[in-house]
Amino acid sequence: MSNFALIGAAGFIAPRHMAAIQATGNQLVAALDPSDSVGVIDSYFPESAFFTEFERFDRHIDKLQRGAEDERVDYVSICSPNYLHDAHIRFALRSGADAICEKPLVLNPWNIDGLVEAEARTGRKVSTILQLRLHPDIVALRERIAAEPADAPKHEVDLTYITGRGRWYLHSWKGEVKKSGGIATNIGVHFFDMLHFLFGPLQDSRVHLSEATRATGYLEYEKARVRWFLSVEIGDIPEPQRSAEQRTFRSIRVDGDEIEFSGGFADLHTRSYGEILAGRGFGLEDSRQAVETVAAIRNSVPRPSAAADDHPLLRVVRQ
Repeated sequence: MSNFALIGAAGFIAPRHMAAIQATGNQLVAALDPSDSVGVIDSYFPESAFFTEFERFDRHIDKLQRGAEDERVDYVSICSPNYLHDAHIRFALRSGADAICEKPLVLNPWNIDGLVEAEARTGRKVSTILQLRLHPDIVALRERIAAEPADAPKHEVDLTYITGRGRWYLHSWKGEVKKSGGIATNIGVHFFDMLHFLFGPLQDSRVHLSEATRATGYLEYEKARVRWFLSVEIGDIPEPQRSAEQRTFRSIRVDGDEIEFSGGFADLHTRSYGEILAGRGFGLEDSRQAVETVAAIRNSVPRPSAAADDHPLLRVVRQ
């Protein structure tokens, strides 16, 4: 059984990490969040120490690491705001623990270079959650694509991800580009990693629309041409799927055929933890292409698109 600490315990994604720690037979011994709205801990690890100040958390972790071997922290799970991931990963490594970090691993590619050096210096390991690589339907699609002949034509892909968020979104750190990385980073990085996982190296990237709440563009991979659309505007969900209960819409169409992967998400964090604990987790280099992709999108100037490169919803937004 391994001991875990968790940074960002009040965050949206933190309960999935707590559930994964519990489901894999491990224990959470310490948690940190500036907010004290963390009653969810009671459902998993009510005996965990909890801190709202980093300095006290740091001191507690240091005490544990100098104590008995069975009390030492083996892993630090990081669910903090995106811009803090790099610093919190470094804290974990300096503390003698491995790091498990939520998406996006970091905001910029050069941060990965520094973390590679930190791994070598400390002898510890950084893993990240790229759960779509474990989704059974995505794995099956990848195997099908890998079996195609080398001279097969590129696939035509439309990727859509819309997750309706309330007014709070733009008033939180998620609405600040310097903290979240912008919408493509905050809600899209998993999907860009999935595209790389399925279709190989990225060859071209263009941004057609970039706003605080939606973005769209074109990506060309070794084996696919992709039109992508990301939004947190619930009004962008196509009318047949939109309702008070339906606030999320995911779609990937490959050569006109819908790839259904809306289900199967519930246990992907637990499966990710199982792979990490077994030494098969995704590390720094596995995240590099997706981080490079979202950084390039963030820094791109939107430009007019050819009709063939338009995502179908872009035409709707422009009307």
